[in-house]
Amino acid sequence: MVARSLFFLGWVLLLGFGLAPNAAPQGQGQELADARALIEAGQLDEGIAQLEEFARRYPKAKGVARELGVAYYRKSLHAQAVPRLKRALEENPEDKEVVQLLGLSYYLTGKPAQAIPLLERVQSWYAVANVDASYVLGLCYIQTKDYEQARKAFASMYDVPPDSAASHLFLARMLLRQEYDPLAEEQARKAAELNPNLPLAHFLLGELYMYKSRIPEAIEEFEKELAVNPSHAATYYKLADAYSRIMKFEQAQRLLQRSIWLDSTASGPYVLMGKVLLKKGEAQLALRALQRALQMDPNNVMGHQLLGQTYRELGQTEEAERELRLAQQLRAAQNPKP
Repeated sequence: MVARSLFFLGWVLLLGFGLAPNAAPQGQGQELADARALIEAGQLDEGIAQLEEFARRYPKAKGVARELGVAYYRKSLHAQAVPRLKRALEENPEDKEVVQLLGLSYYLTGKPAQAIPLLERVQSWYAVANVDASYVLGLCYIQTKDYEQARKAFASMYDVPPDSAASHLFLARMLLRQEYDPLAEEQARKAAELNPNLPLAHFLLGELYMYKSRIPEAIEEFEKELAVNPSHAATYYKLADAYSRIMKFEQAQRLLQRSIWLDSTASGPYVLMGKVLLKKGEAQLALRALQRALQMDPNNVMGHQLLGQTYRELGQTEEAERELRLAQQLRAAQNPKP
């Protein structure tokens, strides 16, 4: 997921700066221009081949390393991009595009410590911190275990004071995305201590406890969230999920209805409502909830699975087999064997 977002980021950076032509000795400029034209046309393999041949014949020509570094970055061959971009930066230490792409390439090749000074330079060029650069820099700090600097980077990204409750909450969310669960819990706790009324701090803690199957603690946190954030539809949904896991279906149904009233566009509450109603023996109502969920999210595996079970409860064998077979197909498509 991160790799995909950073691939997109790389293209944004390239579009933002453009591929500025580099000076080449007379007689060589046309060859570089031809290779650059291929790369701009998306013919990366052909362009790279021409550039590599050019570099072999003219090893001292300036600008070739830059063109190759950018081309390899575009092709997501970041390990090959790094040495070319390093040489390009030696040729022109003020080339901002090269600084950014080299920093990103270091990050994408698992070298966050080398990425940090380059991305810090990127930050220094803007009066207001560049959001993408702040995000990648924050991830680098996390990976090098410099959590204080990571918090500051994300605070800059979201325009909040670096020592605020919100800054700890943002860091907690990013740590959770990177699967640093114990540290995420610690930061979310700190956010809630600094500001007990901060929206979504208790929600994040509830999510953490749900993931760890610590249901009583999850319920406590979700209820605290509703006390300070009573119009948050997702909290009603998550609290209903927690109650359903301890078989308190009446409470779960009531909370799900509140979630749906607040936000009727999310499929999750309808799927869970179908499950709860099926557990209560109300198959006809479950059928309507699940059909509604699948109108919004036709590829929802659990929705089709539950709908198949509901049809079975209603004695509609053919429809049940169809839905259960579709659920199996979707599950196989979403989780292909290696």
